[in-house]
Amino acid sequence: MAQRLFLAVCFCVFATGAVTDAGARRADSFRVLAHVNPGGGYSADVVGERHYAYLSSRKGAADCPAQGVRVYDLSNPRRPRRISTLARIPGTWTEKTIVRRLRTSDFKGVLAAVSVQACTAGFGGFAVVDVTQPKHPRELARVRTEPRGSHEIWLAAARDHAWIYTAEAATETSLAPEAAGFHIYDVTTPGDPVEVGSWSACRDLHLCSEIGKTNYLVHSVRTNATATRAYLSYWDLGTVILDISHPAHPRYLGRTAPGQGRAHSSWPLQQGRLLLETHELPHGRPVIWDVADAAHPVKLATIRLPAGLQPGGAVVSTLADSVHDPKTAGRYGYFSWYGQGVAIFDLKRPRHPRFLARFRPAPVPDHHGLLCPGSSCTAVWGVFVMPCYVLASDMSSGLWVLSRPR
Repeated sequence: MAQRLFLAVCFCVFATGAVTDAGARRADSFRVLAHVNPGGGYSADVVGERHYAYLSSRKGAADCPAQGVRVYDLSNPRRPRRISTLARIPGTWTEKTIVRRLRTSDFKGVLAAVSVQACTAGFGGFAVVDVTQPKHPRELARVRTEPRGSHEIWLAAARDHAWIYTAEAATETSLAPEAAGFHIYDVTTPGDPVEVGSWSACRDLHLCSEIGKTNYLVHSVRTNATATRAYLSYWDLGTVILDISHPAHPRYLGRTAPGQGRAHSSWPLQQGRLLLETHELPHGRPVIWDVADAAHPVKLATIRLPAGLQPGGAVVSTLADSVHDPKTAGRYGYFSWYGQGVAIFDLKRPRHPRFLARFRPAPVPDHHGLLCPGSSCTAVWGVFVMPCYVLASDMSSGLWVLSRPR
């Protein structure tokens, strides 16, 4: 019954009108289906699986409400229902969650990997949670990682195995050349994660940060669908591409040029021939790379918003007009763009990306002192594309459910 309702609602969604900025109508754009503000602190990334949304959380400037990951039932996308919370660990925040359906020799169901960082002293690492029944999540394991926990995380399954990949966002220096910012854990048996590999630009390439000049750290990680390539967003080093066919022995293949700097996130497309790369800095823009030859990536285009599109309020970190995360669905690229909201581009011609639409939630007051203290602003952290709608997360205003533009 729920599946039939889900499909029926999808059909109705595409028959409706559209909005871009909150309150402004435009054809072939986004339409707000639902909005939920969970309150209690900042929201972080969002991910969807089946008809469920998982809304992660982040600490404020001083407060640490430990909200964990909020789970919403979107059987009816117009009426989200919060049904559970997972990985709510006192003294921590959980900003990244990856959810996958897995089938291994020891597990058949849906698994969530949750990054965990300590607000002060306390647990930092990641949690492994069975969410086959999202209303009744079941934590299977916690793994502590040093020195700051898992900043961002990825989960992939292939070849009858499953792995969790962690990015720890710790600066790699020659003072501790053995410390690695990227680690691989085998979670084929999810209740018993085992570290099987790691990689460090400082240790393995002798490219170490120079304090005051360069900052080399693994901010985030993605893999391709077959878990044979890893894309490490290495901040001032660009995006590092590794062969991870043998997880115990990651092998360096190449990297993109640093370009704008602060390489934040990536997303492979066209079976790994192309790569979207984002940069978290003032006026940071996405870049499209041809990585068919991983040893010699070729820059194809920088993606830019149309002139005149203004962010919603001024974010104190100067990231109001910075891109954050990329996603793709077919020929379309979706970007969470902090103060600019969510933007969608047609990537059919990678050298000439074409802007299609934007959705920008209205600015709201910043009650936690990190984004725009004493003022109001928009700060869209995450975007996730579902078959019939798009999920977006604004740090202050929470979860948005949007129709997919047609």
